[in-house]
Amino acid sequence: MVLDLAAGTGEPGLSIAARVNNGKVIITDIAEDMLAIANENAKKKGISNVEFNTCDICELPYADNTFDAVSCRLGFMFVPDMLKAAKEIARVLKPGGKVSTSVWTVPERNFWISAMMGTINKNMQLPAPPAGSPGVFRCGADGFIAALFKQAGLKNMEQVEVIGKIKCGTTDVYWDMMTELAAPVVAALSSADEAMTKKIKKEVFELVAQNFPDGNVVIDSSAYVVCGTK
Repeated sequence: MVLDLAAGTGEPGLSIAARVNNGKVIITDIAEDMLAIANENAKKKGISNVEFNTCDICELPYADNTFDAVSCRLGFMFVPDMLKAAKEIARVLKPGGKVSTSVWTVPERNFWISAMMGTINKNMQLPAPPAGSPGVFRCGADGFIAALFKQAGLKNMEQVEVIGKIKCGTTDVYWDMMTELAAPVVAALSSADEAMTKKIKKEVFELVAQNFPDGNVVIDSSAYVVCGTK
């Protein structure tokens, strides 16, 4: 049995379920409305070996030694108490069970978000968040997650950097994607008036044009995938 944490609209839990036909995947998120979408996605894909549960990573409602594997994709950096969450993962894993998580690396290797947030911060002069507070790059330091999981009692930690390509095609597609789907961008722009939003958009378009002069916007992304065992 597999536990997928902070799954949002269902991934990677649904993909895992499709691969473990004889197994079961518990897909969780703290937001009930996101899991409702995940449930619909499962039905559309004909995936039935799944269960959905709204829960907090820091207080998992499962008995000790329950799961063969635990996954968490691009969600751990938003957990308020990461060590407590890591200890909960270790608790619910069976002896010898596997954990796999992914987190974004550093802004310099993630233009997809740094271009937007850098421009927003420059124009809106947003206050810097407290050190260590939840955020996109909170876990980006090399070896950070591996060390945290070791502290929680997990072992055999391995880390691999995965470079991805976000194929937007045009700057308009990039802007729409970020302003509709990227939570930090949506939150920041919610307090900007129309004139400020237009100014930010103009500067983002100019920055993207400098980096992709041929007009084909294919943006690198960088994440660490960290795996270990109990």
